[in-house]
Amino acid sequence: MQKRLLVVVLGLLSIAILQAQKPKTPSSSEIYESIQKLNFLGSVLYIAAHPDDENTRLIAYMANQVKARTAYLSLTRGDGGQNLIGPEIRELLGVIRTQELLAARRIDGGEQLFTRANDFGYSKHPDETLKIWNKDHVLSDVVLAIRQFKPDVIINRFDHRTPGTTHGHHTSSAMLSLEAFELANDKSAYPNQLKQTSLWAPKRLFYNTSWWRYGSQEAFDKLDKSNMLSFDIGTYYPLKGMSNNELASIARSQHLSQGFGTLSQRGTQQEYIEFLKGEPLTDNETIFSGIDTSWNRVKGGKAVGTILNAIEKNFNFQNPSTHVSQLVEAYKILQKVEDEHWKTQKSKELIAVIEMCAGLYLEASAETNWATQNEMINLNIEVLKRSDLPIVLESLNKSSNLNISKNIALKNNIKYNFKEVLKIPGDAQPTAPYWLNKKGTLGMYTVDDTKRIGKPETPRTSYIDFNLLINNTPITFTKPVIQRFSKPDQGELYRPFEITPEVSAKINEKVIIIDNDEQRDITVIVKAGRDNLEGDIEISHPNDWSIFPKKQKVAIAHKGEEQTLVFTVIPPKNQSEGFIGPVVHIGEHTYTKELIEINYEHIPFQTVLLPSESKIVRLDIKKRGENIGYIQGAGDVVPESLEQIGYNVRIITPDDINPEILSRFDAIVVGIRAYNTIEDLNFKQQQLFDFVAEGGNMIVQYNTNRRLKVDNVAPYDLKLSRDRVTDEFAEVRFLAPNHEVLNVPNKITQNDFEGWTQERGLYFPNSWGAEFTPILSMNDKGETAKDGSLLIAKHGKGHYIYTGLSFFREFPAGVSGAYRLFANMLSLGKNDMKQDLKLND
Repeated sequence: MQKRLLVVVLGLLSIAILQAQKPKTPSSSEIYESIQKLNFLGSVLYIAAHPDDENTRLIAYMANQVKARTAYLSLTRGDGGQNLIGPEIRELLGVIRTQELLAARRIDGGEQLFTRANDFGYSKHPDETLKIWNKDHVLSDVVLAIRQFKPDVIINRFDHRTPGTTHGHHTSSAMLSLEAFELANDKSAYPNQLKQTSLWAPKRLFYNTSWWRYGSQEAFDKLDKSNMLSFDIGTYYPLKGMSNNELASIARSQHLSQGFGTLSQRGTQQEYIEFLKGEPLTDNETIFSGIDTSWNRVKGGKAVGTILNAIEKNFNFQNPSTHVSQLVEAYKILQKVEDEHWKTQKSKELIAVIEMCAGLYLEASAETNWATQNEMINLNIEVLKRSDLPIVLESLNKSSNLNISKNIALKNNIKYNFKEVLKIPGDAQPTAPYWLNKKGTLGMYTVDDTKRIGKPETPRTSYIDFNLLINNTPITFTKPVIQRFSKPDQGELYRPFEITPEVSAKINEKVIIIDNDEQRDITVIVKAGRDNLEGDIEISHPNDWSIFPKKQKVAIAHKGEEQTLVFTVIPPKNQSEGFIGPVVHIGEHTYTKELIEINYEHIPFQTVLLPSESKIVRLDIKKRGENIGYIQGAGDVVPESLEQIGYNVRIITPDDINPEILSRFDAIVVGIRAYNTIEDLNFKQQQLFDFVAEGGNMIVQYNTNRRLKVDNVAPYDLKLSRDRVTDEFAEVRFLAPNHEVLNVPNKITQNDFEGWTQERGLYFPNSWGAEFTPILSMNDKGETAKDGSLLIAKHGKGHYIYTGLSFFREFPAGVSGAYRLFANMLSLGKNDMKQDLKLND
């Protein structure tokens, strides 16, 4: 009996299934391109700071035109950005943006890597960035990525020589890359990494430059470019039926949470990279100049190359299966190669090509997309061979010690289905995002398992091994368990198979604001991860608060069902804040996390486990006016937050904006970036301004100064800028201390600006008409004062307010001062100034 060759397939098809997208059944042209990539032994690592920083045009060019193995190392997961498609921010936004990067890579042909750096928000200088990040840890992760990926060439997205001129994260990514370029081959640098990888010396380091680095296209045209390489990244791919730029545009459009959906681009376009370090170029045509990218670079690889090059030269587009015997022979020779890096990588690619050429379809679909420890899950296993090759399904493995013998000679295009049962191990860990398992710091995620550092996702642990005999050669294809199902209105769907806890619980409201000393009922939802769940639940709370009852019973008969329980929260007499959270006891185990589902069409379904806690605030707050109309922008929880403090909030659309409907409201609030995303508002602005003139208040929250959809943001002159204050602790100075907004109905003091999170605000106006009164002044260290964070203008009988203060971040964090200030903004013109001032005194 021949020795079995066990291979975990991570090629194109299995990657698609791993992400729980519909499996890709490749065309002959796609198989041919995969064979072309088999015959190129060179790699490129692109490095930047955030999701959407990457140049998808250049990544696509390297992966598809050059045929190089190409990866993007994003130092962060983009947790500090804004979300244009939903309310998720911070950790949950990081999960979405991670998946958007993976979706982009599936299109442009690249791979995706990360470090443990946390995107804490906008940073104006790398000194600040590297102080908040743990520089040594992030540098370690960049070195690890280089040692593991082993790139011949590294390309930086940003310039290390221009600190302070762009986002501090951007410059830091280039600076760390420059340092890691030297350290990756230094055995004294991070020696513990060498237990799981080996030293590596990249050949060259480049900077992906452009005219914007030099201020104008004219200045760039005059530049001496002898130290640069350029590529026509508009090249057309006949096998794909599209150009490189079209492919890259589709990839970039996966960044929907950042509003990067874009039109496809066509035609010739030059891309430039500047040589920084490494081996000098021997010509100005290719980044791989002087680097052998053929099979000859690997000792013993020539024989493999001879076979694969012959297949590429004489590829049979009508019947790719004719090449399987040659591919299997090349695979067997490859296993004798000493170079572990190229043997491992090319074995994965080669096995994927064998699978494609043989016309194999291998799938393990569970009856559900989630399970808990010790649960038994029914599987439907499908095996299909769409070729005349002699292939035998010898057995299936569900674990290392369980082998189900089959010994079936597969017939052409005959589907074989097997019903099996998968038992989830008792020690199986949840498959939620690994970087969120433990609480991190402002600048870093905590990852205890060093083998997971850099990985885009938590590795799946539920697999089926398909043990096949191809041309009398035993080969094992390993496929992750997924769920395939259908919906009448959506058709066939796929989801990842997740391991979840046996119970999770959540409080519906993430911030609970109580503006008096009356008790409040809260709703807790407990979800069963298995059948016959029994236990009890209590609520953790600050010492000066009370919860009734102390405990309640949990009893849920069926997996997936929920039990709703009501607890009464009794606040203290005085202002106080803290956190409450459900604590579920099942036998000897205690559970304190909630299971969050993220479901968008452009990324796979995600489950996230986070600590289940809610901020609870006994708030001393007064307000005037009751009815608020809210125009939603790019996604926030401001409407729910205003309801928390007793306002009646109705969501309105541009179609609702007319004098009759507007007359029902005391104020209209425009959501974040609404003027960047809703074109129809341009035709409704005058009616909103008329509403103000008739006595209403209008609060407009921040918009970016680019891509505005309205001609006039305000009834008076107002110019938006990129001014922002990123230090959430920055001093706030009162420019108009006697203004109504700072005094009634709530007296605003410096205490109201304590506890702010991530930033003070962003995209402040930097010039405005005399009608506006600036209320606050603030600035980051070493900068001039920024006075445009809160501007108020009387307009007719009402008030127009523009604010770049980040209420959309402060409300979910339960910052009491933000609520008090916003209530004052809504109350403008509705106060009895003399009476309220007496009460506040």
